[in-house]
Amino acid sequence: MSHRRYAVVGAGHRSQMYVEAIATTYADRATLAAICEPNPVRAAYYADQLRELGLKAPSLWQPEALEKMIRDENVDRVIVCARDDMHAEIIVRSLNAGADVVVEKPLTINAESAAQIEEAVARTGREVVLTFNYRYSPRNSAMRQVLQDGAIGEITSVDFSWMLDTKHGADYFRRWHREKEHSGGLLVHKASHHFDLVNWWIRQVPQRVYASGGLKFYGADNAAARGLGIRPDRGTHDGERDAFELDLRDDDRMRSLYLEAESHDGYVRDRDVFGAGITIEDNLALVVDYDGGATMSYSLNAHSPWEGYRVAVNGTLGRVELEVVERGAVFEDEGLHPVLDPSAVDAGDSTSLRPMGERLLVQLHWQDAVEVPIHGAAGGHGGGDALLMADVFVGPSEDPLARPADWRDGVRSIAVGIAGNRSLETGMPVLISDLGIPLLSGNEP
Repeated sequence: MSHRRYAVVGAGHRSQMYVEAIATTYADRATLAAICEPNPVRAAYYADQLRELGLKAPSLWQPEALEKMIRDENVDRVIVCARDDMHAEIIVRSLNAGADVVVEKPLTINAESAAQIEEAVARTGREVVLTFNYRYSPRNSAMRQVLQDGAIGEITSVDFSWMLDTKHGADYFRRWHREKEHSGGLLVHKASHHFDLVNWWIRQVPQRVYASGGLKFYGADNAAARGLGIRPDRGTHDGERDAFELDLRDDDRMRSLYLEAESHDGYVRDRDVFGAGITIEDNLALVVDYDGGATMSYSLNAHSPWEGYRVAVNGTLGRVELEVVERGAVFEDEGLHPVLDPSAVDAGDSTSLRPMGERLLVQLHWQDAVEVPIHGAAGGHGGGDALLMADVFVGPSEDPLARPADWRDGVRSIAVGIAGNRSLETGMPVLISDLGIPLLSGNEP
């Protein structure tokens, strides 16, 4: 059994999953040797967690010393949980310093940096693993199995609608994600998950994208048009608050990671969703053509009253439909983490008229629809998170569904969003081969 030494770069909220896995489930084969994080409060938060578990605390490093950290701590793998626009630099520097990389989606946010990652992988021969946890969710795996088995014949088209509700969706407009220069917008940061699912489900490569959309609900102009009046700069304040305001004092973890860390870097985690300076879209629609002949129509709404998604794949023999309701309604008095795992909820025990749950249907021509069972397990994403962590820390086993992902999958997923952003700017369809990424233009080294 091999034992690897890990470093986490970026000690925000998302780091918890990896720190916890290293410290508990995979402690016999993994050591968290170092944390690279410019904010000392956030870095200390995770170091203290390991001390409380009786483990040796990791050494703490600043980003400019990344290479020295990898060398001095004999780091085998760097786990990247930093801001999206920082991914590419961290990945390339880590590869050059002799470490493999595990990176949260998205791989990066633009074509130039994607090409830099591709060049570094080719030159160093090192590994870059993408953690696409949606692939491991039982419902999404069941969809892949149906399509992989050829149940509906040759795939002709995909209809995909994703709804983010007014708690979860709104959160992207409070954080650094609200600035496209840092996140690539929801087409890259959020929808790269969705585009990866489609690429993986239908086993085709995107070729052309046409996009339309804009900021139609959040932001200062929309608030003024609807007469919302004077807004607070942030959600953490005394006095009455509306349902769109987030008070970091209501959650011990968020208070520790962000509110108590503000004095060190000035990052405000709870900005007003109806404030100025938002440069991303909240309503988006795309048409995507694939090399195998399929076409996808995709839409994303970030201010829906319920959260979930609907996807239908049409084929020459019939159609498969997946509907997932992660939360049936949003209520003002709910906490910071609104989206629940449908597999852990009794669909008949809901305060909403839209019960949480999931359903996968296959209907062939001239036949009744047949429901395909979805077998979940305990844990996040119906047990999918545990499967993903096993692939990350133990190593991928032979998987007939090909769920483990690498940098190539990461490039193909962000390519749709990058091309979509370019289409939004130009008003024209965009060929993915024109993005300047060798893999996507057929010139992969």
